[in-house]
Amino acid sequence: MNDFVTIVEVGPRDGLQNEKLKLSAATKIELIERLAQCGLPVVEAGSFVSPKWVPQMADTAEVLKGLKTLPGTRYPVLVPNMAGFELAADAGEKEIAVFTAASESFSQRNTNCSINESIKRLDQVARAAQSSGIKVRAYVSCVLGCPYEGAIKTKVVSEVCLKLNQLGCAEISLGDTIGVGTPALANALIQTVSSVVPVEQLAVHFHDTYGQALANILACLDAGIRIIDSSGAGLGGCPYANGATGNVATEDVVYMLQGLGLDTGIDLSELAKTGNWISNQLQRPNNSKAGVALNHSN
Repeated sequence: MNDFVTIVEVGPRDGLQNEKLKLSAATKIELIERLAQCGLPVVEAGSFVSPKWVPQMADTAEVLKGLKTLPGTRYPVLVPNMAGFELAADAGEKEIAVFTAASESFSQRNTNCSINESIKRLDQVARAAQSSGIKVRAYVSCVLGCPYEGAIKTKVVSEVCLKLNQLGCAEISLGDTIGVGTPALANALIQTVSSVVPVEQLAVHFHDTYGQALANILACLDAGIRIIDSSGAGLGGCPYANGATGNVATEDVVYMLQGLGLDTGIDLSELAKTGNWISNQLQRPNNSKAGVALNHSN
């Protein structure tokens, strides 16, 4: 297993959509460009979802149009269905992300359909993407716990991931949506899922609700994971746990990885400055411990 870890920066999408303050398209563009300039190889640029449900993402087409992209950097956008896919394709996107869940209750409440129905919808999107040469990434929510069902069986997660793999999803991100996972459970999950989907195609997406995100990531690294989702300055809350922190902060993840001797290609000092800048734009505290410490020491 190699010593390079790919960080997928989800702050401009998953982070901002859970922030109360809505930013201008110009500020979002600056955020995405600054993150890319820090060396982040993948920066999630937005989503083509209903503005009624996610008003923070209503200007994604405008953001993409104004974005100055860096060669070699990926800028995926989230799409829920064919309508979203067509908007992404019209915007010239080369990579999309789709989503489903490992919990029937969460799937019904989030997308108003069963897991199987959700995957059928994704099949149509995946086929269209493949015929257009567009890469597909998939998110699976609630892989370690659900706000409605509690603990989730790893067998169910494996079955969902296998179906997504068979649809042609190049990468599958396993999301601990409510942040209830612990290291032993996280490691066991990767061991189980990687028996049906190559570990090189798996990513992890941890929320830090119970302060376990970094420990969980470390346990997944031990199981062979080399793709990690994170959010600069810990942008985004957890909508299923009042007052809880959401996405693990990119700065904290990179600081840990550097301490392990693992390469990310990211300039941590510049990333910390960017995290501080966007926190000020959002008029909120910086949720990255490493980011706060590095900004104080400079």
